[in-house]
Amino acid sequence: MKQTTRFGLTFTMENNELKQSREESSTTEAAVASVALAQQAAEDPDVSTETQETLQQLVGELEQLVGLTKVKDLVKEISAYVEICRRREKFQLKNDSLVLHMIFKGNPGTGKTTVARILGRMLVELKVLPKGHLIEVERADLVGEYIGHTAQKCREQVKKAIGGILFIDEAYALARGGEKDFGKEAIDTLVKSMEDHKNELILILAGYEKEMEKFLRTNPGLRSRFPIHLQFTDYTCEELLEIAQLMVREREYQISVGAAEHLHSYLQAQLDTKSANFSNARLVRNLIEKAIRCQALRLVKRRLYSRDELMMLIREDFEQLGQEDVDFKFWQA
Repeated sequence: MKQTTRFGLTFTMENNELKQSREESSTTEAAVASVALAQQAAEDPDVSTETQETLQQLVGELEQLVGLTKVKDLVKEISAYVEICRRREKFQLKNDSLVLHMIFKGNPGTGKTTVARILGRMLVELKVLPKGHLIEVERADLVGEYIGHTAQKCREQVKKAIGGILFIDEAYALARGGEKDFGKEAIDTLVKSMEDHKNELILILAGYEKEMEKFLRTNPGLRSRFPIHLQFTDYTCEELLEIAQLMVREREYQISVGAAEHLHSYLQAQLDTKSANFSNARLVRNLIEKAIRCQALRLVKRRLYSRDELMMLIREDFEQLGQEDVDFKFWQA
């Protein structure tokens, strides 16, 4: 008999049919994207089989991420554009200089860093970047304490990122100190580096949407230097539950139906009353880890236990969530 849940997700073996259907759908999307990319590569004798396989794998990784539909589409557009530019070169057709500096706007836990890593690896295979590594920094890594110190720190981080991506999280913090703060010097140094290393480096500025918009207005020429703006929207309750399912599966746990119902109610309540900086998948990760610790306390004194009991997270494990678990400052600490 066909079984379903109101969440559209699978949490136990009883819902195996629905689980298979959802996984097949995700696999099909990844397969279609991979086939399209493989066909492009197969038409070009300069693309090696190894490169083709790597691109397929990266497209698959991107498709496996929960949600982020618009982000995925734009990443594919970038990859396609790079490929077409390379083909035009073979026919001596003019190509504009490729500028891929980006702004990532969204709350914590929406996949910004993960997408940046996948993008870097894609651009290596497409021969846009020689290395594709990700250097992740924040204000403290760029802003110095005395005159001349900031420019030095910025150049050091740029040097590390040459050939890859320099990812600045909470980039708006660079402008929070006012006119006399060294953050302005950091911004000016980074802008110069973008020009000096425009074919060797991609700069990504990331942060909350409202703060990033305010930051871009602090320098009239800043916005135009970043032609690509990606919006990372908050996850829906169903998407957060799917993320929870992926997390427990990776850890070789399972969520019972009762636990799933409780988690659904809990997450929906947080979404209904969420703060401006809701932490999305980061919140889910912390909830899962708390439930795993509660399960350990529940089982540790038992002398007899089964494999299934060691894997199963039940409603009781999630009912231990207290007020401290919804303190968003705590989650972001």
